[in-house]
Order: sequence, then C-alpha cells, then structure tokens
Amino acid sequence: MPQTQVSCPRCRQPVPAQVEQLFDVTHNPEAKQRLLSGASNYVRCPYCGFQGRLATPIVYHDNEKELLLTYFPPELGLSVNDQERMIGPLIKQVMDRLPPERRKAYLFNPQTHFTYESLIETILAKDGITPEMLKAQQERVYLIERLLQASAPDVRAEIIKQNDHLCDEQLFALFSRLIQSAAQGQQTQLVQTLTEIQDQLIRETTFGRRLSESVNELEIALESLKEAGERLTREKLLDLVSAAPNDARLRAYVSLARNGMDYVFFQMLSERIERAAGEERKRLEELREKLLDYTNEIDRQIEARYKQAKQLIDDILKQDDIAKATHERLPQFTQEAVDIVQQQLRQASEKNDYVTMGKLQKIIEVLREASAPPPEVALIEQLLDAPNEATVEKVLQENESLVNDQFMAALNALIVEMEAQAENNPEAKALGEKLSALYKTALRFSMKKQIGRG
Repeated sequence: MPQTQVSCPRCRQPVPAQVEQLFDVTHNPEAKQRLLSGASNYVRCPYCGFQGRLATPIVYHDNEKELLLTYFPPELGLSVNDQERMIGPLIKQVMDRLPPERRKAYLFNPQTHFTYESLIETILAKDGITPEMLKAQQERVYLIERLLQASAPDVRAEIIKQNDHLCDEQLFALFSRLIQSAAQGQQTQLVQTLTEIQDQLIRETTFGRRLSESVNELEIALESLKEAGERLTREKLLDLVSAAPNDARLRAYVSLARNGMDYVFFQMLSERIERAAGEERKRLEELREKLLDYTNEIDRQIEARYKQAKQLIDDILKQDDIAKATHERLPQFTQEAVDIVQQQLRQASEKNDYVTMGKLQKIIEVLREASAPPPEVALIEQLLDAPNEATVEKVLQENESLVNDQFMAALNALIVEMEAQAENNPEAKALGEKLSALYKTALRFSMKKQIGRG
C-alpha cells in the first residue's frame, strides 16, 4: 500500500506513513496481516524520534467469520454522529464488494471497540487464539516497541538482557513478519532498523546464540553431506554422525538426512555397539538414544504438519468458490500442503473422480499464479543476470513500461536489505554493490525517459 504524508503527533512535522482505515479481509486477505503486524498506521518521525500508532479510525471486515468491527481512538473525541458519518462510506464499500447472497445480518450491526487491544483480541479469538497466547504475543510486541524506541544499541542491550526469557522463537517469527510487511510497504528505514535489532538479538540472547549455532552447524553438516555426494552410503552417514562434535551438529544431520536413518542404518549402528567396548560402547549407546529421540521428534513434527495441511486442503475443497478460498488461505500454504494437493490429485485421477480433480486443479492454478514473482522483481533478477551495462540498457529498454516508481522502490528496498547484512556477509555486500550500480543505471534511464516525454 502506498505511503502518504501525515503530521507527526509530537512535533507536527510532515512524515511518511502507511495509513489504512478499511481492512477488508474478504476483499484483500493480506489486510489482516498488515493490521496484526502493525505495518499500517505506524509512524516513525526522523525529526523528533516519535514512534507509535497513528490515531486512525479502523473498520475491519471478514465475511467468512461474520466480523464487522469498528474502532475510534478516544483521543479524536468524535461524537457518535461524526463516527457514523465517517464509517458509513467504508461500510458501504464493504457491502458493494459482496454479492447479494453473502450479505448477512452482521453487516447491519457492526461491533464497536473502544480500545485497539480489544479490537485485536476479537479478531484473534475467532482464530482460536486464547487469552494466554494473546498475552504472550502482546508481551513480545511490547518488547519490540521498546527496542524500536531505544536510542542506541547499548540501551537496547540492557532491554534485551532484562527480557532474555521473551526472546524466543515466537519473537523472532514476529520480527520476520514485521520486516516482510515493512519491505512490502516500502518502509526502507524501518526495514533497516528492524534488521539491525534482529542481528543484535541473535548476538545477545540465549535463544539467538543457540539459533546462530544451529545455523552454523547446519551449514557445516550440509557441506559434509555435499562433499560425500553420490558416495553417501548409510555407512558413510553413520561415520559422519558418529564424529559429530556436539548435539547441534547431530540434530543438523538428522534434519538433513532423516530418510537415510532407516531400519538398516540403526541396525548398522547396533552392530558397531556390539563390537565396541568400554567408553566407546557407552558413547555409541548414548548416540543411538539421541538419534532415536531426534528422529522421533522430526517424525512427530512432519506428521503434525501433514495433518494440518490435509485439514487446510479439505476445508478449501468444501467451499463453493475454490479459487477464492485458496487465495484467502495462501499464507497458510506450506510445502506439505502442496504435497497433499498433488497426492490427492493422483488419487482422484486413479478413481476417475473428475469433480475432485477439477477442484484440485483450481487450487494448483492459484498456487502457480501466486508463486510467480512480481514483474518488478522478475525484471531485477533479469538485470542482475546481465553480463554488462550494455545488456542492462537493452533489458531496460525492452521493459520500459516496468521502469516506474514501484520498480525503483523495490530496487531501493533490496539495496537497504543488503546493506544491513553486508557487515558480516561478503556475498550480501557484493550483491548490494551490484544493486546500487543497477539503481544508478535505472535512474539515469528513467530520467532520460521523463525528459523525452517532456
């Protein structure tokens, strides 16, 4: 969503912000994530340092869950009549978008919320999120807000130290979603700040250091498996696993090569244990117990993911409009869900179940469409593959209509992201430099185009 100029609530200076009043999830499924992540109606003032939510009236609509919610910030001091005049056009917009058969009684009785928090609670409650789960998330959201408001890295370090117990997988997942939403909203400065804080969390928290260690060990394990290549037999895999220096490396091998750790693999390990004695035998027995625990843990996770994915596909197949239902649930699609679709398509084909085959094909069509990169991203990838500047110029000329503000903003957002990673990542630094050169060339091309039109 494009940014607009608003006045900073503290110093009244004009600042850019992504302002949004109507969050119609039925019309635009991504609207829900923008609201919940705080990507919309949030301002960061470069003049006075103010950071926080804008006092903006909100209308939230979800036809599937029969939700029509309104929220008016109390600081606006709007009368009931003023509120009705303001939300009237927004609710009419919601109604106009719905076909007659989906216009239900809830639309004539919107639920008014007097606090932003109660609005969010109502939305999440419909998703089965308990108050306890919500409280845990709110604690982490509040922590992120404090980290964003911190004046310097050393101030953030103290906040992080005091809240190490909140710095877990849930917090890092929140950061990932915030960075993604900010990038989509072209909030380059926010992307950079969030990335810097995330890097600091990785360095200075217990979970972050463990995560970093796991990633490092995963990379080492992957490299070892690649080196083995076609020579990777069960015996070679057992040698690698047996030589693992720590549990993190062991977990990495299990996650990467679970399929190779079958009955024959464990039989070979048992035979080694039988031949060993003393401390070596004890070490191998402990290794077997750990491997059994880790493989069982992964199997349970895989089973749970496939069960959840099957429920998702079954729910979509029950809907009247398969394409629309798939679009609305796109954020929930995982590789497991795609596997379920392919598996059910094969089964339907074997049974000559053409009705089910047609529904599954509609799901596949939506997934293919959604997986295609946006035109500006595809163009950036094509430019990066260009061998020289002459080719870059030619590609720009061939795609002149795509070289617009949206393309330049996407290119700039990538540059900011690479710069944030460049300090300890030579590849990111090199890519950032290449993107910067592309930006300059594209900017010159765009200016020439504008002059030519003038």
